[in-house]
Amino acid sequence: MITKGELIDNRYKIIKSIGEGGMANVYLAWDTILEREVAVKVLRGDLAGDEKFVRRFQREANSASSLRHPNIVEMYDVGEDNGKYFIVMEYVNGKTLKNLIKKRGALNLTEAIDIMLQLTSGIACAHDSYIIHRDIKPQNVLILEDGRVKITDFGIAMALNSNELTQTNSVMGSVHYLPPEQASGSGSTIKSDIYSLGILMYELLTGKVPFRGENAVEIAIKHMKDPIPSVREFNPEIPQSVENIILKACAKNPRNRYNSVSEMYGDLSTCLNENRKDEPILVYRYSEHAVDDDKTITKLESRENKNSDDNSDKNVKGLNIALLILGIVCVVIVFVALMFILLISRDKEKDVYVPNNLLGLKEKEACKKIEDKKLICSVKYTYDEEYENDTVIKVSPKSSSKIKQGNTVTITVSSFENTIEVEDYTNQNVDAVKAILEEYGIRVITTPKKVSNDGSVEENSIIEQSVEEGKRLKKDTGVIEFTYATLITVYPDFTDGTYTRELIQQFCDDNKITCIFKDEEDNNFKEGAIMLQSRGVGDEVKANTSITITIAKNKTTTNVDKTDDENNKNNEDNKDSEKDKGV
Repeated sequence: MITKGELIDNRYKIIKSIGEGGMANVYLAWDTILEREVAVKVLRGDLAGDEKFVRRFQREANSASSLRHPNIVEMYDVGEDNGKYFIVMEYVNGKTLKNLIKKRGALNLTEAIDIMLQLTSGIACAHDSYIIHRDIKPQNVLILEDGRVKITDFGIAMALNSNELTQTNSVMGSVHYLPPEQASGSGSTIKSDIYSLGILMYELLTGKVPFRGENAVEIAIKHMKDPIPSVREFNPEIPQSVENIILKACAKNPRNRYNSVSEMYGDLSTCLNENRKDEPILVYRYSEHAVDDDKTITKLESRENKNSDDNSDKNVKGLNIALLILGIVCVVIVFVALMFILLISRDKEKDVYVPNNLLGLKEKEACKKIEDKKLICSVKYTYDEEYENDTVIKVSPKSSSKIKQGNTVTITVSSFENTIEVEDYTNQNVDAVKAILEEYGIRVITTPKKVSNDGSVEENSIIEQSVEEGKRLKKDTGVIEFTYATLITVYPDFTDGTYTRELIQQFCDDNKITCIFKDEEDNNFKEGAIMLQSRGVGDEVKANTSITITIAKNKTTTNVDKTDDENNKNNEDNKDSEKDKGV
């Protein structure tokens, strides 16, 4: 297991895990040389010792490294570090097309055609480089906020010109998008990718896959035998020209499909044109149930076209022999298929119990217990803050329930994949944090709060947040509220003895306030002391207003007043003296 902070190849610093697959785990990392985010795919430890898997992993790198297309995830580097085989790819911050379909259901017609044009453009580029994707499905398609599409995971891609042995007889792709020839065990061709593109187009227009069943075998058989349902029955507004593209791409017989993805791209480019509005329904040229043996068919057709009377008996005889051999082969194939289905049916008849103690297990461990009972493990992902990541929180049917072998047990797993961990955002700029969170689809509510400009906080800095640090928010649905600082100037206490008339005037000039000074006699204050201010301490300062400052002025006695007082005093003294003398 790769840990956070680990350095791969002394260059790629692991940030976090962003996905797990059958062959490899994917991590978000930082390229310390080019200083950019990258995705690093590392071969799982239990497979790194398997030479066969290592070869497949290296083949992915060698085949995909040549691809350069705006609709294909670019690969930067490949290597091995202390037994860890890795590929470094372009990091694409987007949702999978599968998540979009789950959220919205059927897309509108123009959206679906636009996505298909981008997909066929990218796959055509891969085919031009002799690479078959072999696993086209919406889970392997990323869609960005601006509508751009990126095809990823060429993990089972096969170079057409490769001399290495490949697992051509294995069912590699997801069964819901599996071409009939792969379901029957034949090798893949570029027409296999065309079939999967047609199934994906059907899902875009209807919101669901065309073939479903209780298990993989049942679905695979439907791919081989059942005609694809009509998208026009689902939505009559879809033009026949659009349905014809799906019918042609999803033909059972590869000879009835497009000859190339580029041909399919051209059909998509014109399918909404007015002159194709009344296009008739597609009729296949070749039988859909014919055995796809090109050599035999070519041989038969060439013999039928010969116009020689002398060799007519020989031609008829040769034709009869070929038809006889073909008939025997068909009988053998049908017999083997029936026996296989019979064996599957017999296994399904057995009753088994859903394993106990699945709750709290990791996904991989739980699925192994389910599959050991010959049951199919289906996984749903959700976020529940009460549970750890990758933990089973629900089982359906419930543990100890009796069901048939081959049936599906659905486990719900707590997943942090579509969540983000909340940080302590206080003292950070509210606009910068909001922009980052909104990229993840988080709804951010901001509320200003007036704060005195005393140097303790900065303008627009977050002072409160509604979700605690360490909690998680769901992408696209999470909500967080920030209270941020709006700095204001407030009136100080001018009467505290530290302010002079000059300092008050300077304060008023700086804040565009009219200052009115008023002197008032009062011997209780020192001469020139600030007695009163008309604005309260802590009130917000607003420009183009006024404040009145009252300054103390002491009472004084004049000289005239002093002389009169002395004369009056002398007169009183003289009167008293005359009385004493008896005058």
